[in-house]
Amino acid sequence: MDRLIYTAMTGAKHVFMQQAGTANNLANASTIGFKSQEHRFRAVPIQGEGMPTRAFVVDASVSDVMDQGPLMFTGRNLDVAVNGKGWIAVQLPDGSEAYTRAGSLDVDVTGQLQTKGGYAVAGDGGPINIPPDNNIEIAPDGTVSVVPTFGTPNISNAIGRIKLVNPPEADMVRGADGLFRMRDGQPAPANEQVKLAAGTLEGSNVNVTDAMVNLISLSRQFEMQVKMLQTADTNAQRADQLLSMSS
Repeated sequence: MDRLIYTAMTGAKHVFMQQAGTANNLANASTIGFKSQEHRFRAVPIQGEGMPTRAFVVDASVSDVMDQGPLMFTGRNLDVAVNGKGWIAVQLPDGSEAYTRAGSLDVDVTGQLQTKGGYAVAGDGGPINIPPDNNIEIAPDGTVSVVPTFGTPNISNAIGRIKLVNPPEADMVRGADGLFRMRDGQPAPANEQVKLAAGTLEGSNVNVTDAMVNLISLSRQFEMQVKMLQTADTNAQRADQLLSMSS
């Protein structure tokens, strides 16, 4: 009897966790550059004498879906999308690097080029600072140029280059802040093959229809696991009654 309880109990627990993951994907369906997540389960036998046939359901891994999201043209000069594989490097407050596909950039009050989340965009020589009274242009290779608003027109000056990387996806891990980092904690090398599309943003790669269908399926699985627990409880009560009658 307890075999059924073990399986149903742990199954219900992890289906509930998968529901939370799917709900998080749906909540980020309109988040720029968001990558969805998938939960994968497996059965693990319980270690211990006398219980070789009991098994737990465990969340074996949470994998990130790295498929590219749809590209949306905005026409804004500070919007960029990675065209194909690759990432935009940002510098964290502690000096380490992280990587994002959210290319909606801005300039703070000090003139520093940063993401909407407030992280400084990493350049080939550190953070990129934009001089005041200049229009900004970002080339496909990440080169940031400025054109003075006043004075001699059409004079373009390159002031830095956005660091673009393309490490193996298996070597990257998602942080609690939504940014990706290298598993070994080391910065990824720049990759000149990565290109940007100016005036464009990459949307979330969450398939809303699939996520909704998955959420309904998970809800039914959770109900089935709970029903199995109730069945196990009913069977145990009837077994107790039969034992009481026989005694």
